[in-house]
Amino acid sequence: MPKISFIGAGSIVFARNLMGDILSFPELQGSTISLMDIDQDRLDRTAAAADAMLEHNDVKATIETTTDRIEALDGADYVLNTIHVGGREPFENEIEIPRSYGVNQAVGDTLGPGGIFRFLRTYPTMLDIVRDMEDHCPGALLLNYTNPMAMLCWAIDEATEIDVIGLCHSVQHTAEAIAKYVDVPADELEYWVAGINHMAWFLEAEHDGESVYPDLYEVLDDEETYKCDNVRFEIMRHFDAFVTESSNHMSEYVPYFRTEEETIEAFTVEDDFEDYFVEWMPTGQYFKHWCSYQADAAEMSSDDIDPEIERSEEYGSRIIHSIETGERRRMNINVRNTDGLITNLANDACVEVPCLVDGRGVRPCSVGKLPPQLAALDRSNVDVQRLAVEAAIEGNQAKLRQAVKLDPLSGAACTLSEIDAMVDDLLKANAEYLPDAIVEGDASHSAQAPSATNSTNDD
Repeated sequence: MPKISFIGAGSIVFARNLMGDILSFPELQGSTISLMDIDQDRLDRTAAAADAMLEHNDVKATIETTTDRIEALDGADYVLNTIHVGGREPFENEIEIPRSYGVNQAVGDTLGPGGIFRFLRTYPTMLDIVRDMEDHCPGALLLNYTNPMAMLCWAIDEATEIDVIGLCHSVQHTAEAIAKYVDVPADELEYWVAGINHMAWFLEAEHDGESVYPDLYEVLDDEETYKCDNVRFEIMRHFDAFVTESSNHMSEYVPYFRTEEETIEAFTVEDDFEDYFVEWMPTGQYFKHWCSYQADAAEMSSDDIDPEIERSEEYGSRIIHSIETGERRRMNINVRNTDGLITNLANDACVEVPCLVDGRGVRPCSVGKLPPQLAALDRSNVDVQRLAVEAAIEGNQAKLRQAVKLDPLSGAACTLSEIDAMVDDLLKANAEYLPDAIVEGDASHSAQAPSATNSTNDD
């Protein structure tokens, strides 16, 4: 039976859900689940929740707990990464400092100044984890759940030999949303989705062999449904496809919705469509929710966690089950754009595409070209990701600044000199969480200019 290691297992609710997913498969019962976290109290609570699940459901598995990462990784077959580096202070800095410059992020965990600086403080720890994997479980598959998904997976893939994939639930949630909007059973919706994490596109969405897009366009005239997801409906109105991330996230990846207070207010989602559509559009509301959630989680015990084993929509357990048993599944997974899976995005980018998973592993599907307007929107994010990844790997502060200057929201809100000042403030405020080479780097000149010997990918 496989050894499945959780790095960052102190997140009791998410770890409990992922463990429940694994144990829901009879073929995976009996696995060794190694729980690792640097916080012993949180780790103990997660372990108690695991024990309660095993006892309540009369399921067998070996549960290990440790604060020693090497012990957790030794001999692992699968490594699930759910870490959060730093606590409240850097997260708040990444929201409030840009806000003081007019960059009103909704979430700040994927792109923008918040996403870039979250990546910079997370990447060194993730790189340490992967270096330990190279020494103690070199054949293991790294399943990453930590944001910013694309930048972290891109950087790890670039810097190491470990196989890494990125897992997100935005495709599943969006499929459920579309099914509700057009009033069809969610399990009967067929779809083909591709793009980048948090900005992938429902290229096809069908029920009984017929496209549901005509019905989705009708929703534009239904005020009650439209206001549940107004940013995504506006993106569809103007760019002809429904995007995978919720309105609060999508609003900060483009320059259209968050530069004027009136616009932010107009596109604030007031009502939840379902429990998974909690929208925190006003700046800082997501941060306040996150702090409240963390405070609640810190008080949780195993008695507060439902011991029933129910399979969630997360892909992780399904991937492990398919590899272990050979059962074939198709899932949208974040992988390198090797061999031009999406031909009009760069080959080295991290893309989210349909993948076949079975006993031979994860095999991405070729998508071809995205419609040009969708590829253009994705490239506006990919180019930011590329410079941030190069900044982290090279310790290049100039490329960090260029990444923020190319961010669509920052560029819409600030002048170039204002962005430099904002980056100065972010570097100073978060210095203890960032690589020294980035904090102390020379920003007086741009990165090396292209030359005849420097190759670029213009796909």
